[in-house]
Amino acid sequence: MITIKTNHGDISIELLEEAAPISCENFRQYVKDGHFDGTIFHRVIPNFMIQGGGMDESMGSKPTRDPIKNEADNGEKNERGTLAMARTGVVDSATSQFFINLNNNDFLNHGGRDFGYAVFARVSDGMDVVDSIAGVVTGNRGGHQDVPLDTVMITEVTITE
Repeated sequence: MITIKTNHGDISIELLEEAAPISCENFRQYVKDGHFDGTIFHRVIPNFMIQGGGMDESMGSKPTRDPIKNEADNGEKNERGTLAMARTGVVDSATSQFFINLNNNDFLNHGGRDFGYAVFARVSDGMDVVDSIAGVVTGNRGGHQDVPLDTVMITEVTITE
């Protein structure tokens, strides 16, 4: 079990090890490295998703390891409460950023519009916290849109074996 501790409350997630072994190992290593501590949910779009894991409070990008292989063809769907790897337009470009789906976002699935976004985990407890974050007021900041006006901080991410 992994717990994402935020200034809005805790979100517990379970990794989908069999479906997305590369993404799960990547995420777990970022947790072990303390990478997520002090990052923010920097992109919040109601009825779509909340995204975090790569930027600090000043909207600066944290250094990452090399990108990983996209596992979007693993049969998992971008449904409400699932976590997927964020990426650029390049299929195999995911590093540390992830998003939590607020709805069933079928268009993000493998083959929907392109290769898709790899689902690697699901929220097991704390969806009320995710929904609370989804309801914050957003605006433009640091050249980015949909940024919470009041910082949504990831204070710590822990693994409980």
